[in-house]
Amino acid sequence: MSRTLEDILFGAPGPRARTLARAMSAIAAAVLLLLAAGIVFRFHSAGQLDAPFWEFFAWPTTWAFLAKGLLGTLASAAMAAAIALALGLVLLVGRLARTRLVRWPSIAVIEFLRGTPTLLLIYVCFLVLPSIGIKLSTYWMLTLPVSLSTAAVVAEVYRAGVLAVPRGQADAGRSLGLTEAQVFFHIVFPQAVRYIVPALVAQLVIVVKDTTFGYVVTYGELMQNAKVLIANYHALVPVYLVVAALYCLVNYAISRASKRLGRPVH
Repeated sequence: MSRTLEDILFGAPGPRARTLARAMSAIAAAVLLLLAAGIVFRFHSAGQLDAPFWEFFAWPTTWAFLAKGLLGTLASAAMAAAIALALGLVLLVGRLARTRLVRWPSIAVIEFLRGTPTLLLIYVCFLVLPSIGIKLSTYWMLTLPVSLSTAAVVAEVYRAGVLAVPRGQADAGRSLGLTEAQVFFHIVFPQAVRYIVPALVAQLVIVVKDTTFGYVVTYGELMQNAKVLIANYHALVPVYLVVAALYCLVNYAISRASKRLGRPVH
């Protein structure tokens, strides 16, 4: 009996499909292992895995220096994320406003910030603003551009979540006599947030990554401190491997923390 297109796309895989999936997974795993082995071999051949390039990680001062950079990264990322989440909500409300004088400027700001590279915004804060008498600390030269760039994306993520909420939810709120603001903030938006948690987590991870632009303004974040270690000890691969592991731990912690918000909507 022939299967429908919907059954083929969304139905449970059959025995042949499961066998094929397992075979492809095994092949992909083998290819990745070979690739990893080749990379390790090249690093070993270049001498980057020799003991002298790793021994300074046994020093407390090295980890204290990296921890200082990590704290700088977390401080900038946390503030940028807070600003982005709040400003994104403001832009969303403006984007959904019925008044054109509010809606069109909000759309223009969102599209401008979405289309402008974060690095360019950092250069504006670093080079342009001081020339007109506005001087920011290195912390804000990094944090403000990252938060502005992220806020525009967050606003669109919010909007996708709002549109995903069944319209009947808002109609039910209005039938109870709630105002439009009450319907949005008490009924629609809380449900929308549950839908968009994965997308918000992805944006928070990007915020952490964007803090690596701190080198432009010499802000003391993790990558900036890593480059100092590389310059002093010429241990490029070991330092970057350790720093990559630290970034992975931070992003994993963000993902784990978000799971409580990401429970299914009932």
